[in-house]
Amino acid sequence: MDYRRLGSTGLRISRLGLGCGNFGGTGSAPAFFGMGETEAQAFDLMDRAFDAGINLFDTANAYGGGRSETYIGRWLKAKGPAVRQQLLLSSKVFNPIGPGPNDRGLSRRHILQQVDASLARLQTDRLDMYLIHEPDPDTPLDETLQALDDVVRMGKVIYVGASNIEAWRLARALWISDKRHLRNFVWVQNSFSLLDRSAEREMFPLCADQGVGFTAFSPLAGG
Repeated sequence: MDYRRLGSTGLRISRLGLGCGNFGGTGSAPAFFGMGETEAQAFDLMDRAFDAGINLFDTANAYGGGRSETYIGRWLKAKGPAVRQQLLLSSKVFNPIGPGPNDRGLSRRHILQQVDASLARLQTDRLDMYLIHEPDPDTPLDETLQALDDVVRMGKVIYVGASNIEAWRLARALWISDKRHLRNFVWVQNSFSLLDRSAEREMFPLCADQGVGFTAFSPLAGG
């Protein structure tokens, strides 16, 4: 397996990562909760990925209504601490996880609640990487960045990043983090494929200039 440095960090991730969005559902859509890969199938996929040298498992709090994180947590418990030590766990926050008006988004309250919920389902004491799943136009970017900085300071998260983000919003987030001395986004996870090459116009040059890592997901698979 080939490993690459993530942006300007010292973290080395496998060139291929395991997307766990179909564990126990199909992405974050409630209509498909309980579908996708069963727990046994997810275990088999994780076994094969880890044996192949893949060290990045990517999930989200809303995937399968929490089932994705739960399956990963049970697999990690069965494998033991030696496997957890070699693995990089990435999760995300933003999409709805309940019916209430505060059960979604990137408010400080929601982020602090959901990082603990993700850690409990994953049965681990920290997330190696934590991303906003999408931008939240209803929450000030300063509030979100401060909350992410706080979970890093608490030792619950090591690196923070952003998914499905526009280049202009990433540039603004980096400026706010620099101005307020907050942890900055070190990683972007956006759509990129032969069918969607929009990242080449603005996102790739911005990431290269600012030393931000980039991983791609297929628009057909979701993110």
